[in-house]
Amino acid sequence: MDRSHYPLQQIRNIGFIAHIDAGKTTLSERVLYYSGFTHQMGNVDAGNTVTDWMEQERERGITIVSAAITTSWREHQLNIIDTPGHIDFTAEVERALRILDGGVVLIDAVKGIEPQSETVWRQADLHQVPRLCFINKMDRIGADFDTSIASFSQRLGCAPLVIQLPIGNEQGFSGVIDLIAMRALYWDDLLGSDMREEVIPEELLAASKSARERLIERVAEEDEGLLERYLANAPLEAADLKAAIRRGTLKGRLFPLLCGACLRNLGVQPLLDAIVDYLPSPADIGETEGRHPETDEHIRLAATSDAPLAALVFKIVTDPYAGYMAYVRVYSGTLKAGQKIWIPSRQREARVGRMVRVYADRRENIDEIPAGEIDAVIGLKGAYTGDTLCSRELPIVLENIEFPEPVVNIALEPETHKDRDAISQALANLAEEDPTFRVHSDQDSGQTILSGMGELHLEVLVDRLQREHAVAVRTGKPKVSYKETITEPVMGIRGRLIHQSGGHGQYGDVLIDVLPAKRGSGFHFHSRIKGGAIPAEFIPAVEKGLYDGISCGLIGGHDITDIEVILVGGSCHEVDSSEQAFRSAATIAIKRAMQEAGPRLLEPIFELEVNVPDDNMGDVLGLLAQIRCRVEETIGSGTRSQIVRGKVPLAEMFGFATRLRSLSHGRGLFSMRFDHFALVPASLQPDLLAQL
Repeated sequence: MDRSHYPLQQIRNIGFIAHIDAGKTTLSERVLYYSGFTHQMGNVDAGNTVTDWMEQERERGITIVSAAITTSWREHQLNIIDTPGHIDFTAEVERALRILDGGVVLIDAVKGIEPQSETVWRQADLHQVPRLCFINKMDRIGADFDTSIASFSQRLGCAPLVIQLPIGNEQGFSGVIDLIAMRALYWDDLLGSDMREEVIPEELLAASKSARERLIERVAEEDEGLLERYLANAPLEAADLKAAIRRGTLKGRLFPLLCGACLRNLGVQPLLDAIVDYLPSPADIGETEGRHPETDEHIRLAATSDAPLAALVFKIVTDPYAGYMAYVRVYSGTLKAGQKIWIPSRQREARVGRMVRVYADRRENIDEIPAGEIDAVIGLKGAYTGDTLCSRELPIVLENIEFPEPVVNIALEPETHKDRDAISQALANLAEEDPTFRVHSDQDSGQTILSGMGELHLEVLVDRLQREHAVAVRTGKPKVSYKETITEPVMGIRGRLIHQSGGHGQYGDVLIDVLPAKRGSGFHFHSRIKGGAIPAEFIPAVEKGLYDGISCGLIGGHDITDIEVILVGGSCHEVDSSEQAFRSAATIAIKRAMQEAGPRLLEPIFELEVNVPDDNMGDVLGLLAQIRCRVEETIGSGTRSQIVRGKVPLAEMFGFATRLRSLSHGRGLFSMRFDHFALVPASLQPDLLAQL
């Protein structure tokens, strides 16, 4: 494929995003097949998919890492990211959304909008990513098109733009009605390769005309040009309607909705047409915005290949064959092999080595990556997730990617001395790939502690450690990652370091007020020093000392958060004062303050959603009461089951899946996502501390 064949307007950088098991990987396989990239459709159950290429993904039947695939449709290049749906791998979705121009949100026709669908929708709103919606699995028992659409307003507070209607339902689902062209589409062969157009069946014609009228009214509300023609009763051609829908989609005002059944190969080609027709190209996104790393000046660069370079590293992979590989989205300019580039956040220069276009687990060597492209650079050491690549002559920093804090820990020990030597580098490689994975050593036990987003996240990381890096390890049981905070303000706490033994000594003296802060606000520092009691050059050292002090709490050794510290006074020695002395004095002061400020443990609280059959509702509510779940609402799902939503401490969720399966005879399902940190009840804190 000749890269120069596709101008910027004919490139689509999109992602498939949704809740786990909505069919993203199945859809990716169909897209590759119908676009001619593969000659055989992969199957998740058979473990032969292109995008789920990791052994752990094929064994578990889930997507763990975002996979990049490149293909073409209707003379347009499609760069597609198949993202994970499990809550433990939300960071992978966040990384993808930062660099994508558009998204396809898949919805299960039986379950409607699910928790992770809601999460990725909010993330897409945050990054202003235009979206299409695709209701998948219309052939499943219990599939309900209207209920799925209703779940949009219930869960997301918006209504999609319905541009297709299903023909039939459940086992009778046989095709779709295109409301723009007013035609019925059928697929007769098992592979779904041959799409047949027919007139709309008589029994569906009235409903189709009514739905098209609602479609036109909705689009006219968002498009003045179309509104004038609509009010004048002027005829509307399909091309006019498509152009108006595209304008509304690019503004984030319209979300065109299609339907199908990917596993039965129904409805994929119209979705590909919609991707080309309605989702933006890099040219539509327009200029790239950033700031100068030194002056903080606002910078805008054109999305063209001849503009100054601005590219973002959004993913790092340590490939067993290619080595260190950085996935890059080029927003402006052209990245060329052999070129010297500047990494402003690291203040270092690097040379671009080999570059490849990535087809999931296959690679094609390329010489350059022009604006609008997503490809990979091999051997770009020193660049990490979130780093900007630019020229030294015109440095720019694009928006950083922020990731949530890990909430689950496990202890890790190598089985042999040989493994002990290899484990550090292996863990460093995994940490470079995954910003939500942290490693540290426990000072008391000497154990290596891994921190991640959930049990599955850590389980996969340990599995990769053993398989990919050939390191044999033993692990402890997963534990919750707690934090600490204070509940009472304390004023005028002094910290002093005075060491004078003749000659040059050490002198630091600080006076601080410490106040509880809003939950989730973190740590805030303010200086109210007046009259030079502490010279200005020592104030940053005081702040560093405070950070040192809050990194290890007094009651459990956890990070201290949600506090405000005000530097109100102190004193200085003209000879013996130094940055280190004030840093140590500040650490002494904050530790004294914590002792008097009512220290308490904070635990991670998760949003929990349980889908349970009506027959087992009472037993499950009893189970939720046992695990300290605060039930917020119950909703009938319309399929002889109930949805229960509430907030639950993560500490209570270990083993919940087994207990739920037992109570519901295997029919209960649940999902969860991190919500906030909250105070551990005072009555439970002593017992909890005894277990830590």
